[in-house]
Amino acid sequence: MGAQLRVYKRRIQAVTATKKITKAMEMIAASRIVKAQRKVAASMPYATELTRAVTAVATGSNAKHPLTTEAEAPTRAAVLLVTSDRGLAGGYSSNAIKAAERLRERLAGEGKEVDTYIVGRKGVAYYGFRERKVEESWTGFTDNPAYSDAKSIAAPLIAAIQKETAEGGVDELHIVFTEFVSMMTQNATDDRMLPLSLDEVAEESTRKGEILPLFEFEPSAEDVLDALLPRYVESRIYNALLQAAASEHAARRRAMKSATDNAGDLIKSLSRLANAARQAEITQEISEIVGGASALADATAGSDK
Repeated sequence: MGAQLRVYKRRIQAVTATKKITKAMEMIAASRIVKAQRKVAASMPYATELTRAVTAVATGSNAKHPLTTEAEAPTRAAVLLVTSDRGLAGGYSSNAIKAAERLRERLAGEGKEVDTYIVGRKGVAYYGFRERKVEESWTGFTDNPAYSDAKSIAAPLIAAIQKETAEGGVDELHIVFTEFVSMMTQNATDDRMLPLSLDEVAEESTRKGEILPLFEFEPSAEDVLDALLPRYVESRIYNALLQAAASEHAARRRAMKSATDNAGDLIKSLSRLANAARQAEITQEISEIVGGASALADATAGSDK
């Protein structure tokens, strides 16, 4: 009984230490969510106005440009997958990877080859374990991305969309990331960055009652689109990275809260078992004492006779 009680005590100590760690991680994640949300909100106006400007240029001219022109028969697409560098965030990275797999299957069903670009160690590890080809990858900043990170990611993607398909270029750019909806809801989603769907943007502007601005182009619409292309891709990627970071913190907070609650329940269960073992040990000791006293009394009575 004594050995069993010691086992329970050691397990309670270990679970208590784990509970302290998960509680600390939950509080850290909760504090970072607010900062991440502010960054997402701050990035939205620039991305929205830039998209409207690109749409206005494209609709106000007949310029043929990779930013807005659909390929007649697209055969190759690039997919940027955004995952996390660290774990302990529930199904955050796995949900994004599953969304990328569904997108890959859909593109393959349309007869398109897929070039994969990955952000985050979890995605890199997933593709590396399965020995799948990855064009480029970036790690080390998923929980706190900067605009410079978005620029470094955008550079090879822009180069790929500007090349001819026969030279290793792509016809479409897609991004898979986790959209931050609320503290409790984060959805893995995929968006097509390029070519920009002008009909969808115009429809959304009409729905919101907005009027697309009119511009005069100097020196030409093509030059304006060339200048806007990297800014547009960078802003879209940066906004996706910020939303993914906020989603990662929210998912980690939720996972750590669940782990903390489970640790508390396990401590209660182990405490009950330890108390039961202690009571059984005390009962056994009392029984042994009573039995010894009874045997001694019987022996004393026998010697008196």
